[in-house]
This record gives sequence, structure tokens and C-alpha cells, in this order.
Amino acid sequence: MRIALLSYRSKTHCGGQGVYVRHLSRGLVELGHDVEVFSGQPYPEGLDPRVRLTKVPSLDLYREPDPFRIPRPSEIRDRIDALELLTTWTAGFPEPRTFCLRVARILAERRDDFDVVHDNQSLGTGLLKIAELGLPVVATVHHPITRDRVVDVAAARWWRKPLVRRWYGFAEMQKQVAQQIPDLLTVSSSSATDIAEDFGVSPSQLQVVPLGVNTELFKPAGERVRGRIIAIASADVPLKGVSHLLHAVAKLRIERDVDVQLVSKLEPNGPTEKLIAELGISDIVHSSSGLSDAELAGLLASAEIACIPSLYEGFSLPAVEAMSSGTPIVASRAGALPEVVGPDGECARLVRPADVEELTAVLGELLDSPQQLRRLGAAGRRRALEVFSWESVAAQTVAVYQRARERVAQC
Repeated sequence: MRIALLSYRSKTHCGGQGVYVRHLSRGLVELGHDVEVFSGQPYPEGLDPRVRLTKVPSLDLYREPDPFRIPRPSEIRDRIDALELLTTWTAGFPEPRTFCLRVARILAERRDDFDVVHDNQSLGTGLLKIAELGLPVVATVHHPITRDRVVDVAAARWWRKPLVRRWYGFAEMQKQVAQQIPDLLTVSSSSATDIAEDFGVSPSQLQVVPLGVNTELFKPAGERVRGRIIAIASADVPLKGVSHLLHAVAKLRIERDVDVQLVSKLEPNGPTEKLIAELGISDIVHSSSGLSDAELAGLLASAEIACIPSLYEGFSLPAVEAMSSGTPIVASRAGALPEVVGPDGECARLVRPADVEELTAVLGELLDSPQQLRRLGAAGRRRALEVFSWESVAAQTVAVYQRARERVAQC
């Protein structure tokens, strides 16, 4: 099967989107399919050599080290570029819409090159143009962005709330597009329920295919650092609940030696950096970003506990990677996390979201119990091997492609 895999951002360090594109594309070519990734900036890294990459340039208005830059007039090539710039200047987020419009223009010239088009979380109006070409379209919705919007608006100061709502304006577009795509993929039953509720799609449109993990890379390795807690947050936003972990750590350090590894790109002088300083824990909290897979795997395997204090997760790749690493998990009882890690106490301990006292107590209990840590870690490794693999993800995804192709053929 000839597959066009679309992703408006695909670099691994942008979060789960990049991980998904890289591993799914590899799994698909392993099954004998022909895969071409169409990606906006930042582009993917580490794609399988058998996977072709078509770069879809944007104005790249959020690039490092000059985010929200002002492009030169010569950079504005067409109406889509003008739309991208205008949306950004009016505090909106244009990438999902403008990326899909650009890809629709490319695919209009390459209609006969593909059997199916698979969108990864963009849900831009351009997908409807692609469907009008007669191409079967499948879209992955990892979770409804409306959940992020609720948390971020609630956390914003009163004068910033209108700006945050404007930033998330693309959520309404995603909702309308999702309603018109008959074949939607999502990564958990919890996320499927939330998508059906928030986006107003029929449950019959949704097919649950969980994400996978490289169990050969993410595995137990060597001695663990006593007192080390690792937390991985793809973005420095309230939804990830990092502030609750930091408050818990400030309490734990009074009686214990604690080493916190925070894998996240923190905003310079942003709320998380300020909170670390205010709590007086700068000496025990170490942040890093842009790690390679091998570096991340080594860090996970070195920790005694992986903490996922999120207020909501549609899946959680860090949870699966931690389980595969044999690292015990303490996670919020929120979103899909209970579904991913299994029953409380089996290979993870679950706590109420945003409950600093309970989080502190559970972390302290585990740090004081090497026997519990060993049991939880071993159970997590077993669960990762039995339940999550990219080969299975790819095979299940192809079944959805076949369903989409049959549906279009019958029209």
C-alpha cells in the first residue's frame, strides 16, 4: 500500500507527534508498505532510510532561537503564507490549518501516487480538500485539544485568558473537520470517549490503536540512582502538572536525599523555573531537553521512580517507556493514564490529580520501600512486552487503512 503520512510538526522533541511518525512509519515499511512522510517544520529526525520525506516549508514562525520572528517581505510566497502570518499576529496558532492547505496543494498534483492519506493530529480544512480528490483519508487524534484549552485557560491570569482562548481557536476547526472524516484513529478508550464528547463525532468513527515502545532500547540497565525521580513533560504547560511534583519534592527533601530529573524544555524565566527557585530546590532539580532516544532510555533506566503528574493525558508515551525500562510509575488518576498503566498497584501507583499531599506520601512510601520498587518495576516491564509494540500498532493501523479504502471504493 502507498501511504502518505502527514504531520504538521514531526521532530521527536516536539512531543509524541514526532515519536509517533518515526515509529509508525518504520513499522509500516517493515510490513512491506511504501511510506512517504509529509512534514512541516521542525522536520523529523531519525526516519527509517526506507521512508521518504517530503518537506512542506512554512514561515517557521516559532523556530529557535528566534520564535515569533518577523519574516522578510520576500518570504511571503502566497496566500497561505499571508494567512499564517496574519493568524500569528492576531495571537492565533496557524500551523494545523496552513500545513494541511499546503499538503492539499501538493497532493492535488500527485493524486495517483498514493492509496491512502493518514493525518497525524493536524485536522486542518485541507484534509477535506484531499478527500474531495477521491483519496481515502484517515486521521489520528491523540486526544482532543479542547482538554488542553480548558486547563490552560483556567491557569492563565485574567488578562491573558482572552489570548489563550484565541490561541486555541484552531480547536473549533479540528472539531468540524473530525466530524467529516469517517475513519479516525485514537490511542486509548479514554481518549475515544473524550473525542466523541468534545468533538461531537460518532463512536463508530473511532478505532482505538494504542501506541508502542521499542522494548530493546527502553529496558532495565545497571544500577539505579538512589532517590532519583524522573518526569517527562513534552511542554512546559499547566496540563502536565509539573508544579505539583515540584511542591511534593520540596516536602520530600526535608527527610530524604532526592534527585529530580525533569526532561522538558522550560521557558527561560518561565513559571516552572521561577517555582523551582521559589521552593529552594534548584540544587536537586536538573532539567534537560533535546535528548536522543538512547540518552532518554538511559535516564529512565537510572531512576527509581517515573512520575507523571499530568492533569490529563490522551495516552502517555513516557508511561509506556518507563514501564519498558522497568521503572516504577507514580501517575495521576487522570485521562488515559489508568488505562495505560493498568490497575493501581500492579505496575504503578495512582494518585488524585493535583493532590500534592497524596503525591508526596506515595513518593515517600515508595522511596522507602525497595521491595515495592522492584515489584512494580518488574510488573511494568512485563506489561510493556505483552501489550505495547510498534509492530502491532502498524498492523492495526493498516486494518483501518483498508476500511477507509473500501469505504471510498463503494462511493
